[in-house]
Formats: sequence, structure tokens, C-alpha cells
Amino acid sequence: MKTLKGPGLFLAQFASDEAPFDSLPSIARWAASLGFVGVQIPSNDRRLFDLEQAAASQAYCDDVVGMLAEHGLAVTELSTHLQGQLVASHPAYDRLFDGFAPAALRGKPQARQAWAVEQLKLAAQASRRLGLTAHATFSGALAWHLFYPWPQRPAGLVDEAFAELARRWRPILDAFDDAGVDVCYELHPGEDLHDGATFERFLDAVDQHPRANILFDPSHMVLQQLDYLQFIDVYHSRIRAFHVKDAEFRPNGRAGVYGGYQDWIDRPGRFRSLGDGQVDFGAIFSKLAQYDYPGWAVLEWECCIKDAQQGATEGAPFIRDHIIKVTGRAFDDFAASGSDTAFNRQLLGLDD
Repeated sequence: MKTLKGPGLFLAQFASDEAPFDSLPSIARWAASLGFVGVQIPSNDRRLFDLEQAAASQAYCDDVVGMLAEHGLAVTELSTHLQGQLVASHPAYDRLFDGFAPAALRGKPQARQAWAVEQLKLAAQASRRLGLTAHATFSGALAWHLFYPWPQRPAGLVDEAFAELARRWRPILDAFDDAGVDVCYELHPGEDLHDGATFERFLDAVDQHPRANILFDPSHMVLQQLDYLQFIDVYHSRIRAFHVKDAEFRPNGRAGVYGGYQDWIDRPGRFRSLGDGQVDFGAIFSKLAQYDYPGWAVLEWECCIKDAQQGATEGAPFIRDHIIKVTGRAFDDFAASGSDTAFNRQLLGLDD
């Protein structure tokens, strides 16, 4: 069995124009001071990372790795969540998602989509140069507006949506395969890949591509009322990244899973800082250890109540205390009697 690596920290929710969150060296120093030993880097934020340079320059990547190592940190994964969203986006969301792309591409959905695909391919090269084996992203969505079957969906509509999603992602998956890196889709409401059923449909559409894998985040499963522990039992062979994020779901007489268009703080389902929600992290870390999960445990802080600094400060020891150092021997080895084939056959009454 493998011992999970961590604690790591996803930097996207902390990056800003204010020190120490305005550059990778300063935010690394801050993260290390809290006890984190890894950082997941959002590749779209030039304050922290230059994706184009990383894809082209081994020296740039070596400098990033070396600088982080000086603070006792490693890169856990790169993230292309925002770019991945733009690989497949329904026109109804064009105006809302324009902000995910450079200003020159806004109002130009075809050019924006082509840019997003190129960004993912650059991320494959950058990940390879950084010595990474997993990459965090979103799938995007062509069919999310159809998630509830009313009005009745025409036959074949969802099949065509996933066929198109597969056509767009297949060249990207192949690029990551060439780089030796797994694409880990965060299963997330708003994405066509948001639960096990949709992930399976996508896997079928990409012919079970070996690089199509999962970023496991139990908080999104709590909000969907999906059994996140059984999910690990079913899909553990495809789980290659892990966001440690808490959530709670407390339905009432006014709203349930859909939330009633309310603000996050008023929704029955909402994200919480680690330890403040309902996720059974003890069971999750045990299952991931049981199934030899090979990657990092990375804090993604999202909470509508607690301050981000407090969430990060509490998050590092929370993850560290949940990581199970797997045993190197069986608990009952002290009672072992020794054995060989002849002895075993005698015990079975098969001795000649």
C-alpha cells in the first residue's frame, strides 16, 4: 500500500494582487509557513506561473521546482480548470465564460475554444517538464442545461453531446498520453462530467482512454447526495487526484439539492472549511490508502463563512492528521507459524 502525499494546497482561491499572494515565491513561503508541503498551481494565473514558458523551457520549470524546494514544497499538479471549461461551452454561457479567456478572445467563441485546446496541450508539456504524473481540469459542458429531463429530450441528444465532447477531448488526451500524464477531471456540477454515470458515458465515448481519470472531490458529491465512499469503491482505479474539501447538506421545507437560486450561505448544500461540514474524511483517507491511491491530498478552500486564512491555517494539520502511514507488515505477524507447500498440503489432508 502507498502512503498519501500531503498536505498540499490549491493556490487558485488565494492568489491576489496583495502580498504575499501576488507571486509564486511569496505565496510559497506563506504556504510552507502553515505546514503545507505541496502546491497545486493554477496555470491561468500569470502572477504565479507562465504556462507558455513552462511548456517550452526546461530551465524555467527547473527554476520553479528549485525555488519551491527551498521552501520544502513540491508541485502537486498544474490546474487548467478555467481553460478546460472552455474546451466545450454551450452558447448560452458565452458571455459568462468570456472572462475565462484573454480579453482579445472575448466575443469570439471559436477562437476562444481553439485557445483553450492549445492551453491544455501546453499544460501537458509543462507537466512533463515538471516531472508530474497528474493534471487537474474541468471537462466543460455542452449538455449541462439539459440535466433535468424537461422538456423531454429528443432521442440521441445526450449521446451526440458526449460524442462531441469526446471528439474535442481526444486530441488533448492523446497529448497527455504522449507526455505520460493523467488528465484528472474534477466531477463538478456545471460540467458534463459531474458524477459517476457521466464519467462512464465519457469513458465509453473516448474508448476507455487510459489518460481519462478523476479528480475526486467529495464536497461536490455531498451537494448532489451521491455516496462518495461507494464512489471510491467503484472508481478507485481512475482516481488520480484528490481535493480535500468539506461540505454540508441540510435540506429544509423551502429548498433542497437545487438551492432555490439562493446565495451560498443560505443554500441547504454549501461548501465548508475542513472539519466544519459533514464529510467523513477518516473513511475517505482509509479507502484511498486501501486502494493504493498514488497521489496528493490537496486542500481546496471554499467556505462562505470562515475566513480563507483561518481555513488554510487549520487545513494543513487537518490533512496531515488524516494521512495514514500505511503499515509494512500484518498485525498478526507475531503469531506466524511459518509455512511451505508440503506443510500446507498436510494441513489440507493432502499429504501423500
